[in-house]
Parts: sequence; C-alpha cells; structure tokens
Amino acid sequence: MGVRIARFSTGGGVAFGVLEENEQVLAKIDGHPFGGVQLTGERFPVAEVRMVAPMLPSKVVAIGRNYADHAKEMGNDVPTEPIMFLKPSTSVIGHGEAIVYPEGLSERVDYEGELAVVIGRLCREVPVERAKDVIFGYTCANDVTARDLQKRDVQFTRGKGFDTFCPLGPWIETDLDATDLALTTSVNGELRQSGRTSQLLFDIPTLIAHVTAVMTLLPGDVLLTGTPAGVGPMFPGDQVSVGIEGIGTLTNRVVARD
Repeated sequence: MGVRIARFSTGGGVAFGVLEENEQVLAKIDGHPFGGVQLTGERFPVAEVRMVAPMLPSKVVAIGRNYADHAKEMGNDVPTEPIMFLKPSTSVIGHGEAIVYPEGLSERVDYEGELAVVIGRLCREVPVERAKDVIFGYTCANDVTARDLQKRDVQFTRGKGFDTFCPLGPWIETDLDATDLALTTSVNGELRQSGRTSQLLFDIPTLIAHVTAVMTLLPGDVLLTGTPAGVGPMFPGDQVSVGIEGIGTLTNRVVARD
C-alpha cells in the first residue's frame, strides 16, 4: 500500500514524514524513507510546520520535447530519442517557496509543468521491464526556464539552472499508475497547460532505461518527464500551480530578485 511522504522543518531540523488524516498530520520517519519506512511515533500538525522540497536529489535529470504538441509549439522536430539534460540540485525548492526571477539576466522566464519520478535505489543500466523496481514515487515539478538564455546559449545549463528553478512537491505519492494522469498548469488561477501523461512520446520505463544507460542514479534522484504544450512567461507577483491527478498541486509565487 502506498503512502504520501513529505519533508518538513519544525525549527529543530528537517525530517521526512508520512501524511495522515487527510494530509493534516505528519508522522515523522526515522531517517530516510528508502528501504522501508520506520516511524518514530512523533506527529506534527501540517499547519504548524514548514513544508520543504520532498526530496533533495544529487541530480535532476530532465527530458526535453517529450510531448509532440510542445515540440511543435517551440518550432522543433519531434525527437527520435529522448533529449536529456541536467538541472543542478541547488535549483530545487519546495511547495510554497518562491521562484526568484533573475532580473537583469533574463527577460523571458517560463513555467513548464511536469510529472517528476523519484528514484528509490542506486541503479544503472536498468532494462525497460524492470524500471518500476527502481521508482520510489512521483511528485509535481515546474521546470522553470529562462527561455531567452536557453535560445542564446543553444544548450540548457544556464537557462534551466538558476537557484529556485526546480520547484518540487508538495509531497511524493508512492503508489500511483502514472501512465495516464491529467496534468495542468495555472498562472494566477488561469489555466495555461492541460495534458495527460499518456501523451508522452517516450514513456517512463523507456526514459529510465535511456538515462541509466548513461549514468548511475542514486536514491532520491529526480527524473523530469517533459512538459505539454502551453508553456509561457511568468513574472514577479505571479502565482504558478502545477496539478497532477493522484498527487496534488504544487504552488509557488514568483518574486523579484533582491
């Protein structure tokens, strides 16, 4: 049976917890949740703690142009194999934390709502048929992109790599059939993206096999699976929400850099 796992801060440190009582209570986990969840017996009302990113990965591996309609809207051909790039671990923030707009460096920062896969064990060269064995769970992601810098650099590192450019959350759902989930992105309550994970050009097992043929994935690493059509700009003051069926909604406000 699956559980929803979050990370939270009580002021005395950061811990993992299992969400209980309709996501109103966090039951603290002893250590990390990989290899079996052990509860400490401590429980905290969600309203009295600060939720943080549900995982701090050693790396975020992202896939570009994995929805045909998004490839088309960007004026790109549909890829014949997955397009892979990295976002630094320092780009990760959690639900409710602020996306910092890099004013003076970029004039076009876009949202990209995505399904994120959280890896549960050290793995490399995973065959497609065993991909599900290395998945710990799923969460929502926003692959924030400085589009002008991405186009100028002709690669993704700078445009995708700013601090705060990888919101994840609000928690990890460990038991989910991710083959056909509704995914939406809204800005200030206005729907901007609407797709389904069944529209992925390369499905999750294929992506895991492709990535692990190149690099070792560690427990907690995150795989972003791509974004559907409808990407567009966001600005300081905007509130951006990525919702995925069966998981929940990740919401972040955009703020100007100090």
